[in-house]
Amino acid sequence: MRSDPQSPRTGFAAEWHEVTVQYPFTKWQAVGPVSLAVRPGERVLLLGPSGSGKSTLLLTLTGLVPNSIPATVSGDICLFGANVTTRQPWAWAAQVAQYFQDADQTLCGMRVEDEIAFALENRALPPMRIAECVTEAMRRVGVPESWRSRPTSTLSGGERQLVALAATLVQGAPLFVADEPTAHLAPKAAGRLHALLTECDPHRSILVVDHRLEGLIQHIDRVVVLGRDGTILAEGHPRDVFRTKRDLLASEGIWCPVASALDARLEEAGLAPPVTPLSVAEALAHIDPGTAPREHVEKALPAVEAFVAEYRVRSAKTAPGAPILARLVNADCAPFLGPTVLRTIDLAIHEGEVLGILGANGAGKSTLGLCLSGLLPLKAGSRTGAQGGYAFRRPENQFTAATVRDEILDALPKRIAVKAKAECVADTLAAWGLSGLESRHPFELSQGQKRRLALATLTSSDRWPLLVLDEPMAGLDAHGVAMLTNEILALHDSGRAVAVITHDMDLTLRLCPRSVIVGEGGILADGPTQELMKDMALLRRAGLAEPSCAEALQWLQRGTSC
Repeated sequence: MRSDPQSPRTGFAAEWHEVTVQYPFTKWQAVGPVSLAVRPGERVLLLGPSGSGKSTLLLTLTGLVPNSIPATVSGDICLFGANVTTRQPWAWAAQVAQYFQDADQTLCGMRVEDEIAFALENRALPPMRIAECVTEAMRRVGVPESWRSRPTSTLSGGERQLVALAATLVQGAPLFVADEPTAHLAPKAAGRLHALLTECDPHRSILVVDHRLEGLIQHIDRVVVLGRDGTILAEGHPRDVFRTKRDLLASEGIWCPVASALDARLEEAGLAPPVTPLSVAEALAHIDPGTAPREHVEKALPAVEAFVAEYRVRSAKTAPGAPILARLVNADCAPFLGPTVLRTIDLAIHEGEVLGILGANGAGKSTLGLCLSGLLPLKAGSRTGAQGGYAFRRPENQFTAATVRDEILDALPKRIAVKAKAECVADTLAAWGLSGLESRHPFELSQGQKRRLALATLTSSDRWPLLVLDEPMAGLDAHGVAMLTNEILALHDSGRAVAVITHDMDLTLRLCPRSVIVGEGGILADGPTQELMKDMALLRRAGLAEPSCAEALQWLQRGTSC
């Protein structure tokens, strides 16, 4: 990394100047060249498709790349006017609080309160002050007091994410860096975290990577978008970027606010909002049925109806009398070596069914999915039916081979001829957007690419009549979610059953005719997804939220009744 440590840049919390990163044994750069600065008190959102180098760029900030993760880095990187190379990564802890994409990289395997206190103990703060800070961090993030003495290994993935966030926020550093902080959080928890991240504080800068934009984007000062080649594709205020660059971002598979799609529909109808909307409510405010001219409302109706149509269920309901593939009867479910979390569960999934499994963090969704698939033995009750395949929340848990190609080869039936296997591997790589990565080690991939590979290995053969997908959308860009959606629909058409464990209400509404909502030690509700999502009392009770199209649906009801 070329720089002059004696000539620091000033006026920025963080700065990259003509930075490039290239990992060993690769022929292309993971990042760059990138020039980017974050001002004190500024809230910056970093977007980009999977594999564009977002996480790598964040890891260069304190020197973890290249000091801990080998790479060739060129250019200048500065923190608060000092070159990053003047200190070891750990020495920046007082200035930078960093939440990693994988919560387990933040945690040390201790009890919850010890995890949150760890950074403050390293600074030798007085014990009373540490105790006060831990209590306040738990309250702000929403970590229950009852978790204090629990080992983090006993928590669910979403619960560990909450603890890791509390352990990062408690540091009170002037620069907070977060990589996918809400990927595994239920809507209520994600909303609380977004509020914490985006508090206006002139003494704290925020740099966040997140695909989950609803409730966050309204509080962001600047968006920076990386393209597939690791360079900056677009930059500016969210209201500028998401209208002027909307088509470009969509073509790159980069997430935009849900309101962008509605804005495009209204623009085609000649009724574009005067200011680029960042929420559905903003997009519809100028054509409110109660105040806008009737002719404007009637002109907008087809556009809003077309927007809402994108959220209708795409898979058909289960045919009457369809065979049951797996069933739990009066089942008590517990995680491995853990206490019973779900009792007297009765649940069946049918051939060709796409079932949504919803609930708050720690409600027992993953435990239910593992029991439904047959991978986890029951504490009581019975399970009948075929063994199921399971896509774990952490895709790394599924990898056993040294290359992407071998991961897919190992998943194929042994009876297939060598030539047919090669063709199947090529087709699978293309279908999941992994072509060109055949020789890469799975652990070298970005989180979104790992997710797609894990899903590809499960769906590349007909071995599993039932598949359970645990948070399959986490880490995926818009193109990745489109691939996932198409694959699930293809599995449905072939008669296979799919259970989708997710916090994404929009994905559930599009894919799952039927859903179950898990909470309070059992199944709170089981029924048609569209009906469940109209029950606001039920959603609040379960820590969930309405789908993104809810306000547009309400607008349609008012618009057609006038």
